[in-house]
Amino acid sequence: MLTIKDSLLIVIDIQESLARLMHGKDALFKNLQKVINGFKILDVPMIVTEQAPDKLGATIPEISSLLGSVIRPIPKLSFSCCGEDRFMRELDAMKRKQILVVGIESQVCVYQTTVDLIHMGYEVHMVTDCISSRTEENRALGIERMKDEGAKPTSTEMALFELLKIAGDDRFRKISRLVK
Repeated sequence: MLTIKDSLLIVIDIQESLARLMHGKDALFKNLQKVINGFKILDVPMIVTEQAPDKLGATIPEISSLLGSVIRPIPKLSFSCCGEDRFMRELDAMKRKQILVVGIESQVCVYQTTVDLIHMGYEVHMVTDCISSRTEENRALGIERMKDEGAKPTSTEMALFELLKIAGDDRFRKISRLVK
């Protein structure tokens, strides 16, 4: 089971040049906003990456506007986030063992990051309604391959309530409003 004290969200490459081309982009953006806002309510840390931002652009405003000034995206050239030194330093410093991954594209950067994290001993959960690709076929293949490697599928709502554990407090009310 996911726990707040052990979890970390990695938001992979939700950038201008690619994000608008994603299969089911409207649902993807809506779910990404929910998961990011939910993790903020629960005070779970996040790492955000951008693949070659000089070529692919910055994180889309729908997402960057939620991050505030504290979370600065990590630029990378490696498809796997784990190939970037700054990412690895931030990951190591957070001392979290449960990683939730969201982002694009399923068959490239999300897949390669997930496999590397699993091989490093992390418990990886893929928030499947927050992962996409340009085609549904590539999205499904990436998710299937990550699952074959040991990643656990979850959804925005499932992950948020699994982290929350109990009803009745202000966080529960905020999360409940968020997912409706």
